Amino acid sequence: MGSLPPSLDLPSPPSKKSHHQHVSETTLLNLFKSQQDHLNYFFQNLDLSQTLSFTETLLNSRGSLFFSGVGKSGFVAHKISQTLVSLGIRSSFLSPLDALHGDIGALSSADVLVLFSKSGSTEELLRLVPCARAKGVYLISVTSVSNNALANACDMNVHLPLERELCPFDLAPVTSTAIQMVFGDTVAIALMGARNLTKEQYAANHPAGRIGKSLIFKVKDVMKKQDELPVCKEGDFIMDQLVELTSKGCGCLLVIDEEYHLLGTFTDGDLRRTLKASGEAIFQLTVGEMCNRKPRSLGPDAMAVEAMQKMESPPSPVQFLPVIDHQNILIGIVTLHGLVSAGL
Repeated sequence: MGSLPPSLDLPSPPSKKSHHQHVSETTLLNLFKSQQDHLNYFFQNLDLSQTLSFTETLLNSRGSLFFSGVGKSGFVAHKISQTLVSLGIRSSFLSPLDALHGDIGALSSADVLVLFSKSGSTEELLRLVPCARAKGVYLISVTSVSNNALANACDMNVHLPLERELCPFDLAPVTSTAIQMVFGDTVAIALMGARNLTKEQYAANHPAGRIGKSLIFKVKDVMKKQDELPVCKEGDFIMDQLVELTSKGCGCLLVIDEEYHLLGTFTDGDLRRTLKASGEAIFQLTVGEMCNRKPRSLGPDAMAVEAMQKMESPPSPVQFLPVIDHQNILIGIVTLHGLVSAGL
């Protein structure tokens, strides 16, 4: 049986000394002010005629709008493209590396390719330019250095004035990317306005988000109906309807006549108040005697967000709204819990 190797004299790890780093409020404030100054320089020196030509070129493109860039400029280009897609504009990000390995096949002569580069000397973009030109694409460079190679190689250039980076070494692209983003997103909103995009069209592109739901969902999409409704007649005794009041998860009874016309509502709060005021006499009271004959209600085609606003309106908030048609016939109920569960 072999013997264990002798113990090794390994150096012990250095002791960890707590070193609390600190940034002063003054330093942080000065940085924000400096960045604000750099952004103001951009706004004050931006050539609006260039920007207008750029915007109208995108607006009148017969094909798709492609955006490309490398590194941080690439992230900005991708974000701007996604913003345009969310506005219903055909757009896509084109990786300059992948483009040279097959993805350039997505380009056609009707398309516009926008290349973001602070310096205008990005090698990957310069290699892409002749290949994209061979496809007949209209090329636009967006740069911050004057008289650069990329601008000279493209059909149009937009110069984004850059005073300097906020970085103390003037190297980290923290101001140049900020102005790229501001520029691209502002142009995107200009395109949105020129295309007369409506709230409904915008919501259709965001169906899963709160924005889309608030603009798309109607009361009929989120209401309870038929067997889910806690209904009773006005002649029913209150105590006989406790199961109906508590089992449907609405916290109320919807009082109807034989033709399903809504006559009123009776809530669990009404039950507590009636029990406190009447005591044992509650066993002889009917729902119709104690119900609210003028409840808030709304129609099935009202927006779901309108239902929530109506629930929260004065004089006091409520947890539900009966849903009726134009003949006052009960067809559903919408609850605050149901609206919240739907993401509203």
